[in-house]
Amino acid sequence: MAMLSVKGVKKSFGDLKVIRDINIDVNKGEVLSILGPSGSGKTTLLRCINFLEIADEGKMIFDGVEYDMHNATKKQISELRKHTGFVFQSYNLFLNKTAIQNVTEGLIIGRKMPKDKAMKIGLDALDKVGMLDRKDFYPHQLSGGQQQRVAIARALATNPKIIYFDEPTSALDPELTGEVLQVIKKLSDEGMTMVIVTHEINFARTVSTDVILMEDGYIVERNTAKEFFDDPKEQRTREFLQMITNTLGED
Repeated sequence: MAMLSVKGVKKSFGDLKVIRDINIDVNKGEVLSILGPSGSGKTTLLRCINFLEIADEGKMIFDGVEYDMHNATKKQISELRKHTGFVFQSYNLFLNKTAIQNVTEGLIIGRKMPKDKAMKIGLDALDKVGMLDRKDFYPHQLSGGQQQRVAIARALATNPKIIYFDEPTSALDPELTGEVLQVIKKLSDEGMTMVIVTHEINFARTVSTDVILMEDGYIVERNTAKEFFDDPKEQRTREFLQMITNTLGED
């Protein structure tokens, strides 16, 4: 059985249909990358899956527990989020707290964990993303890439069963993206289950087990990473990849 299964997800903003009846399964250990042009609904889908947006319709089964994606209670959502991590493109760190405080805040305040236990978990998480030596630095003292690695450490500290990444490198200068992608690749190699909305095609090829192309609120194609990039089934997928390749060639 899939760790995560979403069925019949729909989401509109006014008259704009952003997600149109989408179904997705993610098995334990899979890394699913979601690609697509701007406005295709990628981020909205990810936010609906973690209840940062409330879907108009849809059913989710996560780790054997079923949720109504439109009518889930606050208690259900809170319980679900204990098993998930979410990494935002804009880091979402507390500016007045150090790296270690950012990582441990949710454990101490949200989960009522003893401070010494939270500190050990937080230090281990920072070490995992190569930020232990910056544990006492504030966000303004860190580069964008370092801030994003702290955000990943914060997600890891909750010991999630799955981590969602929303364009984790889109706010970074190109020379800083590598350090973040390297951390995510390491998590992939260790078997972390992840869903990643990204525009980094080469990264998606390297890190993913499966890839989805979205457009206009629909899934155009889902395939293994190898098949998706080397032998896509759909003409639209071929056109999208060709467009990206041409754009990269112009840079």
